[in-house]
Amino acid sequence: MLGNHEAMLLAAIESEMNEARWLRNGGDQTLRSFRAARAVDIPDKYQAWLRSLPKFYDDGRRFLVHAGVHPDRPLDQQDEHDLLWIREPFLSDGRDYGRLIVHGHTPIRGGLPDQRPNRMNLDTGAVFGRPLTAAIFTDENTAPERFLTAGPN
Repeated sequence: MLGNHEAMLLAAIESEMNEARWLRNGGDQTLRSFRAARAVDIPDKYQAWLRSLPKFYDDGRRFLVHAGVHPDRPLDQQDEHDLLWIREPFLSDGRDYGRLIVHGHTPIRGGLPDQRPNRMNLDTGAVFGRPLTAAIFTDENTAPERFLTAGPN
C-alpha cells in the first residue's frame, strides 16, 4: 500500500525540490540502505515497484488505506492527499462508512490497535521503537481474527 513516505520518495525522484522534504522525513536512512547518493539513484526496479503500489484496497468489507478517508466523501471519491495524509476530521468522526476503515499513519500508545466500530488504527508506533502490529482478517468477519506484533514490548 502506498503511504505518505513512499509518495514523498516518488516526488523526490521526480524533482530535486521535493528531495529535501523527503530527506527530513527519513529519506536519509533509505538512501543509506540503497547506498545511493540521491533519490533518483535508487534502482529502477524499486522505483517501478513503488509506482505500482495501490493507494487503497477495498475487499467489500474493509477499506484498507494508509492514513484514512475524508468523512464528507464517498469511498470511491476519495482524494490521494487524504488517503495518504488525513488525520482530522477522520479520526474523530464516528460515522459508518459501509466498510471498516483499516489504517495507520497516526501512532497510538499502548501497544494495541485502536479498534472502533467504524475504523481500526494498526499503527502502534514502530517508528518510535514500539512493536509493529499486523492484523489477520478472514472472509467470515469484518473484525480481525487476531493481531500479530513484533519488536520491543
